[in-house]
Amino acid sequence: MFENLNWWEIGALLMLALLIFGERLPKVIGDGLRMLRGLRAMAQNATTDLSRELGTDIQLQDLHPKAFIRKHLLSEDDEQAIRKPLQGLFEDVKSDLNGVKSDLSEVASAADLKAQRTDAGAAVEKSTPAPRRFDLDAT
Repeated sequence: MFENLNWWEIGALLMLALLIFGERLPKVIGDGLRMLRGLRAMAQNATTDLSRELGTDIQLQDLHPKAFIRKHLLSEDDEQAIRKPLQGLFEDVKSDLNGVKSDLSEVASAADLKAQRTDAGAAVEKSTPAPRRFDLDAT
């Protein structure tokens, strides 16, 4: 949960919590932990009741609609029959996108070569000195 926070940010959050809640901070933390335990107990009771009603072993992850349908309502043959047309469509789209990607990479490399030639031409122009012009009337 806090993997993207560094120690300074965690310290700042703790100081902010201390400023907001003051001396009530230990009580607020205790209430939060008690609420979390209550929610876990309710989820466990719900999965137990559902498992008992359905007659199968259900985990909390199985309650996601996709996982529930895949595990309890579809057989492997049904799942393969549903996937087959979609798999062909997926392969078609994937091949089309790979073709577009290769075309774009060719255009990008061509644009890079053109930019390099333009840059090289500008560098050659800068490196060659300008021809000297002599005023014949001045001598």
